Amino acid sequence: MMERRMDTALLVLLMGHLAAALEVPLDLPQPPTITHQSPKDYIIDPRENIIIHCEAKGKPHPSFSWTRNGTHFDIDEDANVVMRPHSGTLVVDISREKADHYEGVYQCTARNKHGTAVSHNIVVRQSRSPLWSKERIKPIVVQEGVSLVLPCRPPAGLPPPIIFWMDNNFQRLPQSSRVSQSLNGDLYFSNVLREDSRNDYICYARFPHTQTIQQKQPITVKVLNLEAINDTMAAFYNDTDLFSEDPVDDRKPTFLIPSGSSSSKTVLRGQVLEMECIADGLPTPEISWTKVSGDLPAQRMSYLYYQKNLRIVNVSESDAGDYRCSASNRLGSVHHTIHVSVKAAPYWISSPPRNLVLAPGENGVLTCRASGTPKPSIAWAMNGIPIENSPKDLSRKVEDDTIIFTDIQIGSSAVYQCNVSNGHGYLLANAFVNVLSEPPRVLTPANKVYQVIKNHRARIDCTFFGSPIPKITWFKDSRSSTLDGDPYIQHDNGTLEIHTAQARNSGKYTCAARNMLGIYENHVYLEVKEPTRILKQPEYKVVQRGRSVVFECKVKHDPSLVPTMTWLKDDGELPDDERLIVDADSLTITDVTESDAGVYTCIMNTTLDHDSASAELTVVERPDPPTDLELTDQKKRSVQLTWTPGDEHNSPIQKFLIQYEDSLHHRGHWHNLTEVPGTRTTAHLRLSPYIHYTFRVLALNAMGFSRPSFPSRMFKTEPAAPDENPKDVEGFGTEHDNLVISWKPLTGLQSNGPGLRYRVMWRQKAVDSDWTTVTVSNNSRFVVSGTPTFVPYELKVQAVNDHGVGPEPAIARGYSGEDLPVAAPENVQAVVLNSTLAEVHWDPVPHKLIRGHLKGYKVYYWKERSLHKHNPYHMEKLILTFSGNHSHGMVPGLHPFSLYSFNVRVYNGKGEGPVSPTQQFETPEGVPGAPTSLIVTNSNLDTLTLEWSPPHDRNGRITGYTLKYQPVNNSNELGPVEELALLANETSVTLPNLKYSTRYKFYLNAKTVRGAGPAISQEAITIMDEAVASRQVDIATQGWFIGLMCAIALLILILLIICFIQRNKGGKYPVKEKEDAHTDPEFQPMKEDDCTFGEYSDNEDHKPLKGSRTPSNGTVKRDDSDDSLVDYGEGGDGQFNEDGSFIGQYSGKSGSRDTAEGHESSEAPSPINAMNSLNSFV
Repeated sequence: MMERRMDTALLVLLMGHLAAALEVPLDLPQPPTITHQSPKDYIIDPRENIIIHCEAKGKPHPSFSWTRNGTHFDIDEDANVVMRPHSGTLVVDISREKADHYEGVYQCTARNKHGTAVSHNIVVRQSRSPLWSKERIKPIVVQEGVSLVLPCRPPAGLPPPIIFWMDNNFQRLPQSSRVSQSLNGDLYFSNVLREDSRNDYICYARFPHTQTIQQKQPITVKVLNLEAINDTMAAFYNDTDLFSEDPVDDRKPTFLIPSGSSSSKTVLRGQVLEMECIADGLPTPEISWTKVSGDLPAQRMSYLYYQKNLRIVNVSESDAGDYRCSASNRLGSVHHTIHVSVKAAPYWISSPPRNLVLAPGENGVLTCRASGTPKPSIAWAMNGIPIENSPKDLSRKVEDDTIIFTDIQIGSSAVYQCNVSNGHGYLLANAFVNVLSEPPRVLTPANKVYQVIKNHRARIDCTFFGSPIPKITWFKDSRSSTLDGDPYIQHDNGTLEIHTAQARNSGKYTCAARNMLGIYENHVYLEVKEPTRILKQPEYKVVQRGRSVVFECKVKHDPSLVPTMTWLKDDGELPDDERLIVDADSLTITDVTESDAGVYTCIMNTTLDHDSASAELTVVERPDPPTDLELTDQKKRSVQLTWTPGDEHNSPIQKFLIQYEDSLHHRGHWHNLTEVPGTRTTAHLRLSPYIHYTFRVLALNAMGFSRPSFPSRMFKTEPAAPDENPKDVEGFGTEHDNLVISWKPLTGLQSNGPGLRYRVMWRQKAVDSDWTTVTVSNNSRFVVSGTPTFVPYELKVQAVNDHGVGPEPAIARGYSGEDLPVAAPENVQAVVLNSTLAEVHWDPVPHKLIRGHLKGYKVYYWKERSLHKHNPYHMEKLILTFSGNHSHGMVPGLHPFSLYSFNVRVYNGKGEGPVSPTQQFETPEGVPGAPTSLIVTNSNLDTLTLEWSPPHDRNGRITGYTLKYQPVNNSNELGPVEELALLANETSVTLPNLKYSTRYKFYLNAKTVRGAGPAISQEAITIMDEAVASRQVDIATQGWFIGLMCAIALLILILLIICFIQRNKGGKYPVKEKEDAHTDPEFQPMKEDDCTFGEYSDNEDHKPLKGSRTPSNGTVKRDDSDDSLVDYGEGGDGQFNEDGSFIGQYSGKSGSRDTAEGHESSEAPSPINAMNSLNSFV
């Protein structure tokens, strides 16, 4: 089996070059090839006919058929569908049938007698741009400094809409690091300011496919300080000061989105990865991004919305990992980690399978190499039929992603389909195998002349065909040698390329194509020319009317090419005017007028290249006002207005503005009526009844509006009944027993006549009752009293004047006034999840008992007491609000080991309902806080006493304490760590056997059953022994010590003389041999890394204990455990004295020392140690 696989791999390798695709001339037989098809995801415009493309070529020309949703689509049976002649493209006429009737999955098949090709699945869906749901948005009143989110929630469209926020004047709302838009379109404020107050926060959704824009109702935001809020609310609550707290304080950042400390995201390879972090905080937090497991891809990433959005394009597998966003201000920082997983739809590793042209008896390979995540599956088909169901062919062998053809024969031509798929998508490729026997032919015209500009790329074609595939050889001039080296590059398609053409590359080139059936030669020529360049370009000019202007344009070109200088004005020909004088290298305009303004371009053309440069001439003038206003085609509600444009002064008129004056209602005030393009001089004006019109026209060009024209004569329209009814009809209650009906009143222009009034009608929706009607005037609301509490009503408002009533009004719906809920949630209970988090559950209150619009539920909770007797009793009531119809909610931020009480209330637009029965729960123990204090007393020669106080926040029952301590030398280097376990009732400990005159650092933390809490640290120094210090100082002056040192020096001098004599004799002395055989590691050269030490600093209090050294390059080498005593010793074996004290050195580990040498003392060298070292050397 292994030999067979190796043989197959070798065959694929040897035949790989045969897979190069050849373009088969259309005069030769060939299977179909699909040349054009609609995209896989085809979104159509429902206003236009549907065109589903499918084009193919072949010899003979293929026929076409279609499937729809997996079954045959009979085009002849559908009168709305036609197929274009000589094509497979379908055209669907939607004038008689809606476009959504033709949604589905389509697939095209092209076949002739040599094979069958199929398209990919084309999913046809119509674009959708739904309307925004109608809603009434109440004004938002917030305290200055708090965070705020304005929801957008656009309607779902196909494709999804583009979201942006604007004001009533269609100006984009300013955004900053404080105010920004999220990916879902919501508008976030990290903190609000007084200047954020406005009544026109409007979210827009633009649907790109249909180019339509939908608008959300405006949102009103009012930002008040505490004084303003109290003044406002006192008016409603009898001057009660509701907001007596201090103003909003500065606060450290917290994330508004995303929630929690971590989240995950999955993205497909090649797509765009967008991550966002928006934070609350005061001052406004700054956002930063890092990749925990690597570097950010600088070339493919960008920051949007003031660094709150990290965007990575063309995602690859290397972009997977953890990304951290951080929000920080001067009060602190917060972090969120996003775990990104990268999956991949199938993609071609190199290229899709290519057409294969083989001669009878040849071998060939079709390869379908693709990858994806997860790994895709590969399925082969022949002529659209799964290959396992296709006729057997002894020359064909399928090996996973490869089809091998051996000794192929005439009649084996076919189209093969490769389908690669996984859960994220699929790839479908057609590749034909065409068995032909053809001698070589060169399709490039003979004696063709190629001309190229110097230093440009030159490509000389030799388009060929033959079967077997011909071998292409290129010769130049004398044919002395083939062109296969620098500067020539020969491509597989026969093209000869010269990357940078020079004059020496000019000449005659011969292309020879050979195969077993013959040889074909073709001659072509290459000419290399000098480039065309403009040496001096025309410059921008601003002139006054009547002056002269000169544009210069000096050019250099190849002398063998015929140049042509052309001047253009505004991309068109120059005017036929004697004032415009064209010279060899300039354009002069004399006596400049407004008509000469524009952009002038000089173009130097040759047959090979060109160069151009432009400059603008500006003559500043506004247009003259239009004249000769005339009213024609007068009707009851329309009139035709015509005029004559004034002089535009070389700045084209962009539009005309038509204004009117109503001398009946607003004499002396001109109003904009309509605009028309600047190319028109006539406007058909739609008019309103009961208006006395006078018209005038203004022209606009790039410089501004002209003066108004003289007014037209007056045109009066007759009164009539209203054409429309009031809009924005709403019903709501201000009291529990009333219904307020409001509407937007008509303007004087909309009244259509005198005596405008409104007919207001209402009835209960759920009761079969007649309409109640009243008529009001000079008002835009009516209050119905004595209504039931919170019942639905149907409403209508109709406009009426002295000449009749308006059209039948549309029915609006509203509710009478709300009242407080009458029931409390039942079955209230709590589930404790951990020491700081609980989940509260309740049964929702029935809708009929809420008596209003359900706003949500509020959970009131407070800490009754701590379960530990030492912690003080306190009670602080907190509120959590859960908007909407919830039945449970999370209560975070609890104190461990505490008893809590809570209750739940439902609230509507009127207020809160009754309180549920109060329930209680207990939180489990947590880790304790740091001990309150740690002091050192009774510092002696070799002992210290430590005293401490228990933690203020015990968070449970203290089970004990852990004390760690280590010495610190004069170089601020940390020594080995000792650790003691202490009982819970201990508050002091005496440490014996310490070194005198040594500084120690201590770390103490408390423990509960949930683990150890943070540590408190302290330092102290043992007392120095004066006698020992005296002996250490005086030893160097003792006579015996001086004599010993002299003896040692004399001995070393004798040894050096002996070594020198032995070396001069050319032999090896015994001591040298012993040194070579047993090198003492104590006398090995020391590495620089072994001689450097880190420094100790006071900021170590809040860092993990460290015993390893910091090398000179600033890096810290750490093992898996920070508390391992081995880290503080030399080598892998730490040593202890009989009393258990550690004697390893403080230096870093040395890999050059043997284990046996790792037991030596770390004490400072003494005379005795020095003597022993010298004795071992001798």
